[in-house]
Amino acid sequence: MTRAFLFPGQGSQAVGMGKALAEAFPQARAVFDEVDAALSQNLSRLMFEGPVEELTLTANAQPALMAASLAALRVLEAERGLDLKRDVAFVAGHSLGEYSALSAAGTFSIADTARLLRIRGEAMQRAVAPGEGAMAALIGAEVDAASEIAAEAADGQVCDVANDNGGGQVVLSGHRAAVERAVALAQARGIKRAVMLNVSAPFHCRLMAPAAEAMRAALAEVRMNAPTVPVYTNVAAGAVTDAAAIRDGLVAQVTGTVRWRESVAAMAAAGVDRFAEIGSGKVLTGLVKRIAPGASGQAVGTPDDVAAFA
Repeated sequence: MTRAFLFPGQGSQAVGMGKALAEAFPQARAVFDEVDAALSQNLSRLMFEGPVEELTLTANAQPALMAASLAALRVLEAERGLDLKRDVAFVAGHSLGEYSALSAAGTFSIADTARLLRIRGEAMQRAVAPGEGAMAALIGAEVDAASEIAAEAADGQVCDVANDNGGGQVVLSGHRAAVERAVALAQARGIKRAVMLNVSAPFHCRLMAPAAEAMRAALAEVRMNAPTVPVYTNVAAGAVTDAAAIRDGLVAQVTGTVRWRESVAAMAAAGVDRFAEIGSGKVLTGLVKRIAPGASGQAVGTPDDVAAFA
């Protein structure tokens, strides 16, 4: 048995996430307290009580999802005797989840991770004026076909592949007009479903270049350790252990494609047969079933999940 831990990205947030863990386990409460202190904000109350509109704001959702993931990890360590270095072969995270994975592996402290994600969320929101950008999901499309559609739809604007999520799900990002053209093209070419997404900014495309520079500056000021276990990064879709390469990948990730399908497939090819999604939701667990059907997936985000963890 070879296990990998996965950490969710934006979209997995939900009011109430982490609350049951905080009430049941002091280790979880300590994580939320540390994040609250690092951000000088009662983020945990927002997580537990809402409102959902405020939690969904990028600058809040990103550190909140990390906090929920690290709280679940600390409880697994305390209650189930988990030792990440001993028990887990690889870690990976979807978009912001890569920061959670790196914090889990000791590259960043929890406090530094929270501050970095606050900076990242705010920088992404500022990078493009409201209404100028958009994202769309192509369901039933593979990445090569989606790339062709994006290139044709661009017509001098930006339309990039933001996420190759696997299971026939590809997300495009860029100028609103270009993404709308891509949706029309996809529908005309018989793609099963092509829909605009309700997002606040066009993430993971070239329009995010100002946010990438903000992260380059922020990461240069933060202490980084080599991870205790290899991290499959979004940009490389392969195992990385060098801190400098990780820093470069986090900067490139802001404008680059999240190569999730390739990452999960590569971990499965490296022998991983058990994936555990640590934190809020079950989005990544569902994708694992489509990308690596021979592997098992398990979500760990509640006290019952902790009890069921093998």
